[in-house]
Amino acid sequence: MKHSTNQQTRRGRGPARRIGRSLALVLPVVLVLSGTLAVTRVNWSGNPSSPVLTAADASSSDASSRAAARAPQDVLRDQLLTELQEENPGVALTHLQEAVNGRPSLAKHCVSIARALGRAAVRVYGPTRAQSYARPVCDTAFASGVAAAHG
Repeated sequence: MKHSTNQQTRRGRGPARRIGRSLALVLPVVLVLSGTLAVTRVNWSGNPSSPVLTAADASSSDASSRAAARAPQDVLRDQLLTELQEENPGVALTHLQEAVNGRPSLAKHCVSIARALGRAAVRVYGPTRAQSYARPVCDTAFASGVAAAHG
């Protein structure tokens, strides 16, 4: 018994055809969504104070407005670094923990701030004395900052 396979009907049903069909279904959806997202980012009101800035808007703003619009974690980091130099790392770490407890949105920045404090403590106090201030604020990030600055 001989089985006949018609090569004409089987041709074109390979992986290229499946990929083509998948792209034909997915590509229009992706294009519509990306176009929708692009349109939502356009400043249609003509108001230059909108949160979406063009490159010309960003370069024309002066330094004082940038300083006023600094992120809260940057302001906190600078305050704590000043405090570390004026008092000691223990006080700065205590205030970091209080700030994170009082404002949970700062928790995701706690590790980077504590590491910065650790590096600064090494510069100010030396590695041995800086390590003596280590405590479990933001998981041991202060101690890892000390180790990174020392090593």
